[in-house]
Amino acid sequence: MSSKTIYFVAGEASADNHGAALMRALHNAGVDLRFIGRGGPQMKAVAGAGFQNWIDKSGVLGLWEVIKHYGYFRRQFHETLHEIEASKPNAVVLIDYPGFNLRLARALSASARATADRPKIIYYISPQVWAWNRGRIKKMARWLDLMLCIFPFEADLYNQSGLRTIFVGHPMIEQLRDRQPSPGYGSAGKIEIQRDSNLVGLFPGSRGREVRKIFPILIQTARELRQSKPKLRFEVAAASDELATEMEEMLAPRDRHLFGIKVGQTAEIMQHAFVGIVASGSATLEAAYFRMPFALIYKVAWPTYFAGLLLVKVKYLGMPNVLADKQIVPEFIQHRARPKDLAKAVAQLLNNPMARERMISEFDKIAAQLGESGASERAAKPILTEIA
Repeated sequence: MSSKTIYFVAGEASADNHGAALMRALHNAGVDLRFIGRGGPQMKAVAGAGFQNWIDKSGVLGLWEVIKHYGYFRRQFHETLHEIEASKPNAVVLIDYPGFNLRLARALSASARATADRPKIIYYISPQVWAWNRGRIKKMARWLDLMLCIFPFEADLYNQSGLRTIFVGHPMIEQLRDRQPSPGYGSAGKIEIQRDSNLVGLFPGSRGREVRKIFPILIQTARELRQSKPKLRFEVAAASDELATEMEEMLAPRDRHLFGIKVGQTAEIMQHAFVGIVASGSATLEAAYFRMPFALIYKVAWPTYFAGLLLVKVKYLGMPNVLADKQIVPEFIQHRARPKDLAKAVAQLLNNPMARERMISEFDKIAAQLGESGASERAAKPILTEIA
């Protein structure tokens, strides 16, 4: 195969992580490839100087926040189209980030329809349109050449609509297995970890707006929990040094000795905490993988929440509940995210062994749905086939 160019677009930290793993898998295939586009620091480290790191500005959350930054996203959209037209890549790989990437796929499909050398348009990590707009799937089948999805039920759904789709497994699995202690498994093939019965893990999200909405509620919840269990301690996962500093400033002096804020140690906290409270997102699947019982919390700007009520068509927000098709993790969303109610749910998981075991048993079933490690390699193969 002669030298090929792939243009990537990723707009969030988790997509940057998965995109970098995919790039490494493509490199390891022994094909002469050039990577360009936009993503985050991990993708830039693999791709080199010709790659743009825009994650700090692109990773905003929710309808209201996007509206406030509309001018920025409009400029970035047209710059991205221009870069793709000028560089003439063999493929454009769009990673999650549906608000931007689905519009980009539609624009690329329309502008390239009449040309013989149009790039292949490949979507990696399906946007969750099955949750908010299933009617869009048939349109996506016209825009995309290939969908690479990470949940098995998605492949059936998309293929039925004429969109060629391959289930490759969840890329999270290979990354999380690297974060396990050694040995990581017991005789039944399940992770066996010594947990601290007085340790509660707090996971307020990876974006500044999430943290500012959610962490104050977690602080109040911790105070509620300590009224009945004064020996409890709390470890907080911070996505960056900046967010860690911001959270430190939210803590009252009397509380600071109770909270250990740790940067880049999400997996380690999940493996040792007895229970946790986790902001909705990919971290909920990580918690399920590490078999940490938890309650789910989420809170956004009110315009975003009301827009979500109109659009979202699924019964649950958390992916463990979506995959199980029932509530196995209690969800505390928006006005229901009250410290007293959260503390009550967490206390149940602290004190009731049967409740813990029921949840952990469901987590094992969910983990089995995510596939084996090697998702990045399985995703790389059809991409190489498309551009061959």
